[in-house]
Amino acid sequence: MSSKRGRLVIVSGPTASGKSTLWRRLVDHPRVRFSVSATTRAPRDGEVDGRDYCFVEDARFDAMVEQGELLEWAEVHGRRYGTPRGPVVEAIDAGFDVVLEIDVQGAVQLRESGLPTISIFVSPPSREVLEQRLRDRGTETEEQMQRRLTIVDQEMAAAKEYDHVVINDDLERMIAQVEELLGLNQEQS
Repeated sequence: MSSKRGRLVIVSGPTASGKSTLWRRLVDHPRVRFSVSATTRAPRDGEVDGRDYCFVEDARFDAMVEQGELLEWAEVHGRRYGTPRGPVVEAIDAGFDVVLEIDVQGAVQLRESGLPTISIFVSPPSREVLEQRLRDRGTETEEQMQRRLTIVDQEMAAAKEYDHVVINDDLERMIAQVEELLGLNQEQS
């Protein structure tokens, strides 16, 4: 790695906007790492503890908050999510960009963390497209889906607080746009 310090790359957007697909592609770059968030929710099918999230009980999450182990945390969709501080700071100090897929509440806290940041908001082309993507995903009950959709407007209103807003109307184009914003496309070998 170079002696240049890395950045905290904040990726946010409403549910089913494509932010997970984006970070999975960004971490293919050798200069990029993903921050694995801690959460109190149960794993979904195919998710692996320590890779997708650190799945913790409420008591452990409380201890992490009390001991200052989290850069940020928030309650989202009835569950708590947080960013462990240690691994993020170590990676940035080593020159890596660290991607965090995070809700808009957490993004505000991270921008105030004192770490070098760049924030990207992933927007769907329309609310209708977002709702169809969520239905097609088929991972939530109707009640969970309606809960997620009720906060979409709040999340979309927060887009103006980000350094960059990208519209996911074409996945490959959106990913290329973000790679260019981060200067990753010049470095690919």
